[in-house]
Amino acid sequence: MEIKILGTGCQKCKTLEKMTQEVVEENNFNATITKVEDIMLIMNYGILSTPGLVINEKVALSGRLPSKDEIKKHIEKYGNE
Repeated sequence: MEIKILGTGCQKCKTLEKMTQEVVEENNFNATITKVEDIMLIMNYGILSTPGLVINEKVALSGRLPSKDEIKKHIEKYGNE
């Protein structure tokens, strides 16, 4: 599974990256996490505000910081598609 954190480096983006990494490790998800900071690449996903969470090329959420439980639910939902 491929997980991307979309953001230009703001604190919320860094926090989402850290939380996502923790969720992946705590739940033994087989996933690769990458950070996308290029604004042109971020715009290709159609999100208007960061941070963004993309799982297997599907935008799971954007514009806010979710809870770890919500991140886990998105990974379970989009990770199997």
